[in-house]
Amino acid sequence: MIPVNEPLFTDREKELLVECVETRWISSEGSLVRRFEEIFAEFVGVKQGVAVSSGTAALEVSIAALEIEPGDEVIIPAFTIISCAMAVVRNGLKPVLVDVESETWNIDVDQVARKIGPKTKAVMPVHMYGHPVDMEPLLELADHHRLHVIEDAAEAHGAEYKGRKCGSIGHIAAFSFYANKIVTTGEGGMVVTDDSRLAERVQAMRNLCFQPTQRFLHDELGYNFRLTNLQAAVGVAQMERVDELVKRKIWQGEEYRKRLKDIEGIKLQTVRDWARPVYWVNGFVLADEVSMDAFELAARLKPYGVQTRPFFWPMHEQPVFKRMRLFDGERYPVAENLARRGLYLPSGMALTAGQIATVCDALREVLMGAENDGV
Repeated sequence: MIPVNEPLFTDREKELLVECVETRWISSEGSLVRRFEEIFAEFVGVKQGVAVSSGTAALEVSIAALEIEPGDEVIIPAFTIISCAMAVVRNGLKPVLVDVESETWNIDVDQVARKIGPKTKAVMPVHMYGHPVDMEPLLELADHHRLHVIEDAAEAHGAEYKGRKCGSIGHIAAFSFYANKIVTTGEGGMVVTDDSRLAERVQAMRNLCFQPTQRFLHDELGYNFRLTNLQAAVGVAQMERVDELVKRKIWQGEEYRKRLKDIEGIKLQTVRDWARPVYWVNGFVLADEVSMDAFELAARLKPYGVQTRPFFWPMHEQPVFKRMRLFDGERYPVAENLARRGLYLPSGMALTAGQIATVCDALREVLMGAENDGV
C-alpha cells in the first residue's frame, strides 16, 4: 500500500530528541520551543511566532486574542476543515459561510463582499491544499469594513502570494504541524503575527493566563495549549532544512500535474499566475461525465495499493451544525460538489517518483475501466 502520508525524518530529529531526554527539558519550558518559534517566524517573514499544541488550537486562540464581542460574526469558507468553524463557535461567535471558487477551491472574495454585515468583525481565508487565496481584494474589503483577517495557513508552509509568504499577509495567522504537514512536530501548531500585543495575548492564553507577577492568580480564562520541548525538537530539526522540504513538496506536485494532466475525467486545482503553491495534497475533482463519485473511486483504487482521502465535507452539511441550527436552508454548490467528487492521492513527504508513477497509472487504469464498463 502506498500510504496517503508518510513523514520524512533524518538523524537530526533523533539527535535533538535525545538532547531533550538527556537534559530533562521535555515540557513547554524547554529552550527549543522558543528557538522553534523564532526560526518559524523568520521563515514566514513576521515578527512573532507563538507555538501551540495544534493547528486547531492556533485558530481558536487567534480568534480569542482579537477580543471580538460574543455574537459577532466571522466569515469563513463553506469548504474547509471543521476546525475553522469550531474555533469561531467556541469563542461565542457566529460563523457565516460563503462558497469557494470552482477553480482554486479557495474562498470566493466576491461572495465575502455580499455577506459583510454590521456584526461582521473578521474573515478567515483558508489557503486550500497549499494554494494561496487571492489576498489583495480580500484585504481591501477588510480595510474598508475594518475587519480582522485571520489566515488559516495550516496547509501552506512556504506557499507564496505575489512573493509574500502565506501567513504574513493578514493580521494574524495559524499554522499546523500535524504529521501530514510539510513541517511536522507530530501534533502542534503556531500563531504568527506582526502585532506584539496580539502575540502577548496568545502567549498568555496558551498558558492558562498565568500572570507574570503572581502565577496562580487569573484575570481571565485561558487554555492549556502549550507545545512541548520534545515536539519543538522535531520542529527545529525540520526547520533546519525547510527550504529542502518545500522544494521537495513542489517537485512532487509538479510531477503529479505532469502525469495527471492528460488523464480524462478529472479536473486539477487551477494554479493562478500570482501564486506559488506548495501542493500540500495532490487532489482532483471528478468531471461531470464520470458517473461514480469519489468514494467509489477510492474503493476501486484500494486493490491497486493506493491509499486516498476524500475532500473536506461542507460546514453547512455537518451533522453537529445541523443540530445547532446554524446554517438552516443554506446551499453552497461548489463546496457540495468538491466534497462528493474530490479525492486526493498519496502526498506524503517521503513519496518517491516511482510511487507517483504507480499511483497515476492505477488511476488511469481505474478510470478507463470504469468508462469501458459504462460506469
